[in-house]
Order: sequence, then C-alpha cells, then structure tokens
Amino acid sequence: MSTEPVTLMVARRVRDGRYHDLLAWLHEGEELAADFPGYLGSGVLAPPPGDDEFQIVFRFVDEQTLDHWGHSASRRAWLQRGSELFGQPLEHRARGIDAWFGGTDSPSPPRWKQSVAIWLAFFPVSLLFNTLFGGMLGEVSLVLRILISTLALTPLMTYLFIPLSTRLLASWLQRSPRPRVQPAKQPITAR
Repeated sequence: MSTEPVTLMVARRVRDGRYHDLLAWLHEGEELAADFPGYLGSGVLAPPPGDDEFQIVFRFVDEQTLDHWGHSASRRAWLQRGSELFGQPLEHRARGIDAWFGGTDSPSPPRWKQSVAIWLAFFPVSLLFNTLFGGMLGEVSLVLRILISTLALTPLMTYLFIPLSTRLLASWLQRSPRPRVQPAKQPITAR
C-alpha cells in the first residue's frame, strides 16, 4: 500500500439536463468524504460551456484510507442515490503531481509543459491575491506575509485552479511533438 497522498479523480456526465441535481449530489459526496479519517479535501469543477462532464477530486492521506472510504456502505448508498443523474462514469487514481497531469492512464506531458500549465494557473491567482490583500499585508513581516499567502493559495491552486488549467490545456499538454523527418541519405555510388 502507498503511504503518500492519493487523489481520486472522478468524471460524471450529466444525464437528461439534471445539472443542478447532479451538482447537489456531488457536493453531498464531498460532505460524506469529509467525515472519513484521512480525508484531505475535495473539489467539484463544473463543465465548461458546451460540455456536460463534471469533475470531482477526492484526496486522502494514503491508499488505505481512500479504499476505506471507497468501499464504505455510505459511499455505496450515495452512488446508488445518484445513479440516475449521470452517465459514462470514469474514475482515476493518481499520486503526487500525476494527479494533475494524467498519471498512469496516459503518459505525463514534458516537465516544461507542466510548468507552463502550473504557472498559467498560479500567476493570475497570485496577482489577484496580492492586489486584493497586498495593502493589508504590506506592514507584516516578509515571512508572515508569505506564510499567509501560501496558506490561502495552496488549497485553491491544488484543488481548483491547477486542475482547471490542466483541463483547459489538456489537448496541448498531451500533444506529442511531431517527429523530425530526416532527409534520406543518398547512397554513395562509384563513378
């Protein structure tokens, strides 16, 4: 069993326009998971315009605690209550940074693309935070200012903005560079 945090990413497609019912059901699942030991957090991402697939992320301290929740009677009852709300369920487990970039089901994109996706999420959120709270935190010591900003931004980045960035950039992140075509070598012929 793994002793590092584990993320369960679940995708659910809305059935028959039951958007609000599915959203309420997903939030009920978050509340259910929060009652289990080892729960680290969760989040729900609504689909972008023109799509019907919700994403929900559950994070637990390790595989064992995730399995305890995953095989619990209360989770099974919750899944049964929501079974008429969604179609095409998909679940994926990942550890560490793989939780953001595909993990074991698909090859991870190159580190430079991962860095770009993280930066594109982090820069605007950090800028907004500093615009809104920089004046209030201006008189606080540097260490305390960084402590406050990282405590506020890390959960937002981990559960909302980096998954959103990687979802919006998914086709670019997974696109392989085209192989370079080498010109054919001409055979050397004796004259």
